[in-house]
Amino acid sequence: MTSLIESDEHKQLRQAVASFARTHTDTEGLWQAAAKLGYIGVNLPEAYGGGGGGITELSLVLEEMGAAGNPLLMMIVSPAICGTVITRFGTEAQKQEWLPALADGSRMMAFGITEPDAGSNSHRITTTARRDGTDWLLTGRKVFVSGVDIADATLIVGRTEDARTGRLKPCLFIVPRDAEGFSRRPIDMELHGAEKQFELVLDDVRLPAEALVGDEDAGLLQLFAGLNPERIMTAAFAIGMGRQALTKAIAYARERTVWKAPIGAHQAIAHPLAQSHIELELARLMMQKAAHLYDAGDDAGAGEAANMAKYAAGEACVRAVDQAVQTLGGNGLTSEFGIARLITASRVARIAPVSREMILNYVSHQTLGLPKSY
Repeated sequence: MTSLIESDEHKQLRQAVASFARTHTDTEGLWQAAAKLGYIGVNLPEAYGGGGGGITELSLVLEEMGAAGNPLLMMIVSPAICGTVITRFGTEAQKQEWLPALADGSRMMAFGITEPDAGSNSHRITTTARRDGTDWLLTGRKVFVSGVDIADATLIVGRTEDARTGRLKPCLFIVPRDAEGFSRRPIDMELHGAEKQFELVLDDVRLPAEALVGDEDAGLLQLFAGLNPERIMTAAFAIGMGRQALTKAIAYARERTVWKAPIGAHQAIAHPLAQSHIELELARLMMQKAAHLYDAGDDAGAGEAANMAKYAAGEACVRAVDQAVQTLGGNGLTSEFGIARLITASRVARIAPVSREMILNYVSHQTLGLPKSY
């Protein structure tokens, strides 16, 4: 398992990103600034302007951004999901059009899979694409799609009919933001992040043949080429957030003195913080394993590890944030310390992009061989 011990190059990248994220306070220009330094496209091929790394490097970048309090949610979507799918399955024309722009931050892409009545069941997706001559007509609805308003296009998961069996199979389409029949409505969220959530309506959106990404008959292979990086990057997002909360709690516990010693000297404070640190470190190890497997081309192994990493990171993040608030007491709920806002944000990693319950279902029947319950 020596591959899970970070190389000097990765340590240097981690330090560089951490320094950048701590000192860069202009949130409006953060994406462009990170892209200029090569962080946004670190996983994309060098031939198309990227850094030539993989999900290992990209997850490292997102973790450090989150630990510094500047997580970029769209890193999960634009370079990790969409950039990876286009890299692996896109045509040369699609690669030329999108990858350099995704890498340098000049363009961004959103990702739409979740539907109102499908939830975590991708087999119930009702967004369908049908042929009309050489074009496609895409019809359906999507919910909880991040950053559609700032993205130049959305990679939409639809379903097409298999000519041989008549059954519907998943396919991926690039839908430009200004496509006729493509509309969006913001979802009013209690979670106030820089990236907004949207419901999408696709009303006979006409797309040219070249909007289809990859092989029409590849099905789930192409879909999970994007979903496994999504789980790995969500783990990085959660670990970074948990580290941010823990760092603030530790600093407070070292200084806050109520009796004769700082409160961090008391085991009732110290031990839960130590436990959270351990849980975050363990989650990072599983995240690194998943990223290494994915970058090595082991899609099956990466699928299991990515789900476990996302589960472990989500749980560790929620507990770290909760303990951080508890350590600060009333101060943990003030704007001054900035931890209370993480209470809502930390729940995201338990819910999205797949709930912890569905991950437990996956491990139960895929890993343990237990009967399927649904």
